[in-house]
Amino acid sequence: MNETSEAFRPLQADDPVVVGGYRLAARLGAGGMGRVYLSHTQGGRPVAIKVVRSELADDPAFRRRFRREIAAARRVRGAYTAELIDAGPEAEPPWLATLYVPGPSLADAVAERGPLPVPAVLWLMAGVAEALQAIHEAGIVHRDLKPSNVLLATDGPRVIDFGISLAADATSFTATGAAMGTPVFMAPEQASGGGITPATDVFALGQTAAFALLGEPLYGDGSLPAVLYRIVHSAPDLSLLPEELRPLFARCLAADPKERATPADVVQWCRERIGPDPEGGEGPSVWREIRGSELTVPAPLAPSTRMLPPTSVHWPYAPPPAEPMSRRARVALIAGALAAVTSLALLGGLAWSALGSAGSHGSTATGSQRPGTGAGASGSGSGSGSVGDTVEASSRPSPTAPATPLPVAEPLQNLDATNSLNLGEPAVRKDRKGDIRFTCGAQDCSLESRSSVLLLRYAKPGATYDSCKFEVQGATSHNLPLAAVAAGSEICAKDRAGNIALLVVQVKSTALPELGFLLVDVTVWPHP
Repeated sequence: MNETSEAFRPLQADDPVVVGGYRLAARLGAGGMGRVYLSHTQGGRPVAIKVVRSELADDPAFRRRFRREIAAARRVRGAYTAELIDAGPEAEPPWLATLYVPGPSLADAVAERGPLPVPAVLWLMAGVAEALQAIHEAGIVHRDLKPSNVLLATDGPRVIDFGISLAADATSFTATGAAMGTPVFMAPEQASGGGITPATDVFALGQTAAFALLGEPLYGDGSLPAVLYRIVHSAPDLSLLPEELRPLFARCLAADPKERATPADVVQWCRERIGPDPEGGEGPSVWREIRGSELTVPAPLAPSTRMLPPTSVHWPYAPPPAEPMSRRARVALIAGALAAVTSLALLGGLAWSALGSAGSHGSTATGSQRPGTGAGASGSGSGSGSVGDTVEASSRPSPTAPATPLPVAEPLQNLDATNSLNLGEPAVRKDRKGDIRFTCGAQDCSLESRSSVLLLRYAKPGATYDSCKFEVQGATSHNLPLAAVAAGSEICAKDRAGNIALLVVQVKSTALPELGFLLVDVTVWPHP
């Protein structure tokens, strides 16, 4: 297998050639936020350029969060992080650049070579925990630590995409049913829509390291609701892990965030077992073995063609250079253009006269009125408006034309027997005084409301403001049984104030009614 050719793929027709002044050399991959490309700094150092996908870039809320997270990520300086070196949060589309790490992701390494040995996992956990220390000290919670976000460099792991995933969490993009983050590596409080803290990343570290040891997620495979239910309600089966590592995993995977180890605890625990002189021990050789062969990074493009103005994204198309014209050809071209302009002017005058005559019934006989003047402008009398008036008026947008309200999105909101939801304030309330409530009886669970109408959609997924607004027009029910609801189901709602909402179900847990909950992405379009 040619690892180099697979890692660096040629640019396609729909790829830009320059982003923020960085000439793109190859495509590296794609993720939930957008595509990733290889480029180089002016000094020739390789960088990874991530270009944000249009669905996110068009959302004003995403832009605000992206700017804030970029500012925070610039403060992260750690030996085991891929440093953010440049960004264009105001560009079209937005982008960011991090140092390129020439190594496979943990996910790819495990898929190709199988589970990692214990010494390599100790190195992995120590390095990732040290990266989390640097990230948390900058005031950031990663929120999406997983095997594909850990790259294996020659001298240890590198954590990427720290904090930036927060920008994509609460956008209207999540309202189409796309799950935020990677659910199988979530902490219980994250999977149930609770508070996110640095301890959330420690749980994800435990999950990621367990994947490295087992070659599969610790909480098993299966449907998304089943996996999330196990994460929220069940303790992990540590008997699957090597006995000498179980005490550390028990602390990382504690259900209560306050009982989890800190990143500093993890670093110390692992270093004690790696030994005082890892360079001369087993660690480096094991690490080289799991990384595989060295990647050959493409060389930088020539300086004369690499750097272009950094104000925008440049796409592949460029008009072909014009052939030099002789003086005779230029004279003929100019003469032809003048003749065309003269002809158009004459035709325009004739057309205008014809329109004036056709629109003069009931006003003047000469047809000499200008549009918008004289009797035709008053609007009095039958048929008094001229065609010129009609054309001009129809070309202007109506000042009263309705506009789609800007969405307010709250992803992964947990509805259970202790809280409720108001569409006028999308965040879930911590009491039962809100309008929409999750309830469970002896037979089934349901959503009930005092005033909002609720409608389960059976149409193709991907509801919008217009489709929800149309579908709830004839709805009358304030109670929605959840028997037919599953992950991916879409529920439209409308309250008395005219707010329109879309609830996209991510998890339904009603097997045990006393412990039931509903995990939903909520998007509200406030009434203008």
